[in-house]
Amino acid sequence: MKILICEDEEIMLTALEFRLQRQGFEVIIAENGKQALEKINEEMPDLIVADIMMPHVSGLELINYVRKNLASSLPIIVISALEHEDTVLEAFRLGASDFITKPFKPNELILRIKKIFQEIELSQS
Repeated sequence: MKILICEDEEIMLTALEFRLQRQGFEVIIAENGKQALEKINEEMPDLIVADIMMPHVSGLELINYVRKNLASSLPIIVISALEHEDTVLEAFRLGASDFITKPFKPNELILRIKKIFQEIELSQS
């Protein structure tokens, strides 16, 4: 499974990339929303993990692009600090699949990703 991580904090991005690769996932990284849009169009991942607050294109704009422009139900997990509650609600309204609050443990994100992939497999069988 191919996962796109969109995160502008370099340490977080590197840590997530490492942990997800150790779990056997193919990882694509984007340091901002503009790069994320390019990677989505080039490589079409199986799941996106996106920070809400990113340079150039926000996580909300990213969700909107995937849902409206691509008409895709691609799972999107949103990462955000707790103080952005209204933004998180907007992310769900636009079609986010899940949400995780910063700071978080990488294992929690991995469990959420695996749960989404299991739900997809069950719905296809």
